[in-house]
Amino acid sequence: MAEAERIIGTPDTPDTPGAAGAEPEQPDSGATSDEVAAPRGRRRIAVLFTVAALAYALDLISKLIVVAKLEHHEPIEIVGDWLRFEAIRNAGAAFGFGEAFTIIFTLIAAAVIVVIARLARKLYSLPWAIALGLLLGGALGNLTDRIFRAPGVLEGAVVDFIAPKHFAVFNLADSAIVCGGILIVLLSFRGLDPDGTVHRD
Repeated sequence: MAEAERIIGTPDTPDTPGAAGAEPEQPDSGATSDEVAAPRGRRRIAVLFTVAALAYALDLISKLIVVAKLEHHEPIEIVGDWLRFEAIRNAGAAFGFGEAFTIIFTLIAAAVIVVIARLARKLYSLPWAIALGLLLGGALGNLTDRIFRAPGVLEGAVVDFIAPKHFAVFNLADSAIVCGGILIVLLSFRGLDPDGTVHRD
């Protein structure tokens, strides 16, 4: 948790002038820095939860369709044998790894959700809001399966269905998590912090 606090940055820190992803400050003789920063922070939080809600909804809807129409049926070929839709139940982590640690992965997903929600108030960067929104939506999608699907609470198997040739089967939640993680790595390489400031090592 302490490491997550460090990465997210200093709370209630407004965007610095010229920072990537920051909006230019408008002159306001009567506004304090906190008053100027607050609306920007709220907008970033709105973006984070909007992206998360969209990623979660797409994952949930796709899984409902797969369970209803594809499970216990023959796979559907999308691009020859290079890409097909095939319904499977995965008790492991993303892409089918670690099936013996289902409960651990469930608790990790829950912890990620709590950390992102708790630290959202410190967010002033639009790209970081999108990245964390993807992580949050993906984690929520798979956590829903862990809680509500068989064989039981915290041990539920995730519905996977996207099956590229010579690769593990995955779902839209896995995709959102991976895309969010890649974006975070790119932002870190650019030196852009979640509070909107840019640092140079």
